[in-house]
Amino acid sequence: MLTWILLAVVLFALLVLALAVRAVLARLPGLRRAAVALQRRQADAEALAGSAQALQARAEVLQEQLATAQRRVALIKAKRGD
Repeated sequence: MLTWILLAVVLFALLVLALAVRAVLARLPGLRRAAVALQRRQADAEALAGSAQALQARAEVLQEQLATAQRRVALIKAKRGD
């Protein structure tokens, strides 16, 4: 009698485990697609970060050129007496 009860409990546990595994396996393709999409977004974000750094460096160079041009204009104005 005890053997049958233990066997029923073990079989029930295996059935629950099989159902849980089935549910997880059914979600794997969706999870794989989501992982691929996230990797693609990460690559896009890294590319944008590189572009942003290049743009920032260019902006700093332009700012230095602007400061130089402003100093030259100020010198020209000072020479003219404006």
